[in-house]
Amino acid sequence: MKLNWLLIFIPIGLGLEWFQASPILVFLASALAIVPLAALMGDATEVLARYLGPTIGGLLNATLGNAPEIIIASFALHEGLVSMVKSSLTGSIIGNLLLGLGIAFFAGGIKTRRSQRFDPVVARQNSALLTLASFGLIIPAVTQFSAQATKQISHEIAFILFLVYLASLVAILISQRPVIGKEGVKASLRERGERPDEVSEQAEAGWGRGKALGVLVAVTLGLALMSEILTGALEPASESLHLTPRFAGVFLRALVGNAAELAAAVRFARKDQMDLCVGVTVGASVQVGLLVAPVLVFLGMLIGQNMDLIFSPLELIAIVMAIYFTRNLTYDGESTWLEGLMLVAVYAMFGFGFYYHPRSDTLLPIAAPLLTPQGP
Repeated sequence: MKLNWLLIFIPIGLGLEWFQASPILVFLASALAIVPLAALMGDATEVLARYLGPTIGGLLNATLGNAPEIIIASFALHEGLVSMVKSSLTGSIIGNLLLGLGIAFFAGGIKTRRSQRFDPVVARQNSALLTLASFGLIIPAVTQFSAQATKQISHEIAFILFLVYLASLVAILISQRPVIGKEGVKASLRERGERPDEVSEQAEAGWGRGKALGVLVAVTLGLALMSEILTGALEPASESLHLTPRFAGVFLRALVGNAAELAAAVRFARKDQMDLCVGVTVGASVQVGLLVAPVLVFLGMLIGQNMDLIFSPLELIAIVMAIYFTRNLTYDGESTWLEGLMLVAVYAMFGFGFYYHPRSDTLLPIAAPLLTPQGP
């Protein structure tokens, strides 16, 4: 189903923002505008994946999908909205791992009516990187002694996480080289069990690498613009709906911000392109933990904002448990619709937990011994 007609909500959202309309209307219009942009990103990524391979194609989609996250978070940091930035990061990680991957597994399993397979080696590598990222959040929380020490530890761990991310890029590029030329594309399709004459609708319509790259760049800029408008309307809209800022940041803001990855993942899963599906969702979460979070820590250091890696207890628990559960389900390289349903169920349970969570950060009894600051 074509969603390009929803692009009309781009000027509608801009107009509502210009005339300072109701924040709820601005939020809804900008959210609807993001949907077709996400679909176009999936189209372009699918074309490029035939040249670059599913792993690099998924990496490219995840990178461009997270670009608006960095842009919007940068504006929020400049305004001193550190808590909102952290909530957005939490929502991105658990949203991609639980909701995005869960809906994709469910949709793909229902469509194919069988277990779907993806590269277990890549899945295990992504799971290991996510586990590493979780250590980067746990260690500052349990070793904080003073404000200055906490900030210093966050900077040092962010630097380590960023270096690991660069190393993972090198490993991906070495293990899978881009496929060049028509013959190379046909050979790549045969290796993946696809028929060379089964081209996508975009390829039939004349989408080449140049056009696909141009569409990705344009869509990224559009996502950044509409995401900025959506973020500006989020806080007043959440107040009108009587939602806590943390719930709005973790679920509303992150849900719309991850629309690109979610739409692309469902599309790839229904086409049984599970390497792309996992690369888009899990890969996006890896980038949030190893790239986006460290970059925002560095940016906070440059502009004088106290951005660190100390998340609230509930946010930290949600991230760690989401990574643990996703790792268990993807370790074997197979997925079913039931596994997708379980992932969505965990996301819904976290939703209720955040909805009823008080505005102030109170330690849960089971987490208090672990997360209470130690030292004199």
